Amino acid sequence: MQVVQIHKFGAAEVLEVTDLPAPQPGPGQVRVRHSAIGLNFIDTYHRSGLYQVELPFTPGMEAAGVVDALGEGVSQARLGDRVVYIERSLGAYAAANIVGEDRLIPLPDGIDQQLAAGLTLKGMTAHYLVTSTYPVKQGDWVLVQAASGATGSIIVQWLAHLGARIIGTVGSAEKAKAAAANGVDHVINYQTQDFVEQVRRITDQRGVDVVFDGVGKTTFTGSMACLKTRGTLVSFGNASGAPGPVEPLDLLRSGSIYLTRPSLDHYTATREEFLWRAKELFALVSSGVLRVKIANIYPLADAAQAHKDLEARKIRGLSVLVPDQV
Repeated sequence: MQVVQIHKFGAAEVLEVTDLPAPQPGPGQVRVRHSAIGLNFIDTYHRSGLYQVELPFTPGMEAAGVVDALGEGVSQARLGDRVVYIERSLGAYAAANIVGEDRLIPLPDGIDQQLAAGLTLKGMTAHYLVTSTYPVKQGDWVLVQAASGATGSIIVQWLAHLGARIIGTVGSAEKAKAAAANGVDHVINYQTQDFVEQVRRITDQRGVDVVFDGVGKTTFTGSMACLKTRGTLVSFGNASGAPGPVEPLDLLRSGSIYLTRPSLDHYTATREEFLWRAKELFALVSSGVLRVKIANIYPLADAAQAHKDLEARKIRGLSVLVPDQV
């Protein structure tokens, strides 16, 4: 089957496409034949070595498809089940992958496999951020960095559903229009405006209750400066690189603020929590609260180009890789 492998950390060119025998599931595992594979920024962290993984490996945490082989002791999954998964041990950049039964999410009617592959990880990230990391309430002031990005646009729509007052940063006039269409009340183009100054102006110098920052290095210090006294900075990504060190006294000087660096893995620690977040995500998609679609489709063989486009900020919206047949 078609597989992408990484034998050394580095730029997009280290993604190598090859053919390997289809793997066989062990006890408690299934094999999922992929229809589509999610393209996520975290894939570039694994590829570059920012997040260390034992070499060689096949990247990718998320894919959707059909169960086509069962390991011993599997009790819930059935052959032919339509599923999506998020797998901690990676391996999704392939025509098929071995997945623990506990990481499978059954797909409801009306959610197609391509959409599920591009949406689930980002959508469940948005869910835990706004419902658990910082439970957003109606009327809260919220700043979303990169508000028109694939994850940012989902967060923004969710916040609008919750009745938050939303400030969003973007990098172009085109992205500003997209952010406003998704429900951002105040859009700031950080290429032409000082976002800290603008946030303070918009909130009458109060600051925001929470910042959701998936950009990292280039926005981190500014995000701290946008918070109200005892506000919360949720740093959930490193699109521009990892933020620098923070001293405890920096939190004091910024107004006794709270700082957290969460991970989806820690917010889906149990099977019940994992399925709860997925169920609520798909329900909001089915009801039309979240307006999402696949915007970019790459052949799996073009994974390197997909990574280049992702890192160059050329991609807006949900994206998937599509493999050749097993």
